[in-house]
Amino acid sequence: MSGPDRLLRLLQLMRVMSPPITAERLAVERGVSVRSIYRDIELLRLSGARIEGERGYGYRLIEDYALPPQTFDRLEIEAITVGLGEVRQMGDPDLARAAEAVLAKIAATLPNDREQQLLHSISHVYRPSGRYGSHPHLQAIRKACWEEQEIEIGYRDQEGTASQRIIRPLAIVYNDHVLTVLAWCCLRDDYRMFRIDRVDGVSSKGTSFRPRRVSLLRVYLAKLSARENEKKRLPG
Repeated sequence: MSGPDRLLRLLQLMRVMSPPITAERLAVERGVSVRSIYRDIELLRLSGARIEGERGYGYRLIEDYALPPQTFDRLEIEAITVGLGEVRQMGDPDLARAAEAVLAKIAATLPNDREQQLLHSISHVYRPSGRYGSHPHLQAIRKACWEEQEIEIGYRDQEGTASQRIIRPLAIVYNDHVLTVLAWCCLRDDYRMFRIDRVDGVSSKGTSFRPRRVSLLRVYLAKLSARENEKKRLPG
């Protein structure tokens, strides 16, 4: 791992770790020696990070220059906590961990009074039913969306009938307790929704459909919106 990457990972760990943040705990989490932690703490200080504490007593990250200072009013802070709280409660495990990291990064760039408002917000999200479970193919599907790559999926329909589909994944949608990928289905030559819990396998086709994802998704969402509006106009 390169030096900058190593220091950024240590900085991120100090953002999210509960006190006391000792060199011994940091060393265990990073899988390195305590001496390496001491050295990297000094490098972070030299590069501008304000880290209080010393060897044997633990550390505290006071200011984080990885991001520029942020200014949010109280209502914006409440919006941040509600939005990230929703992801932490209901997102899949990878997104939930990402939401925790985002909250820590934002808190590290705020003045002390705003940081306290963020960490002790009056707005909370409570979802007793819990978040979406992990799925072995979700990461591959998400990656294909990001990179605009066609993938082949093994899929079971509502009756359990299996088929192979080549799709262009456009977006992942969180519907109640079901994750769905909106896609262009090359077999049907049309837009389709695929429940991720019914996907049995994913393999890359190595075929890019960039830069069409945004335009395809825009058209699909317009079709879905028109369909919903039509339902509302129907009597009874």
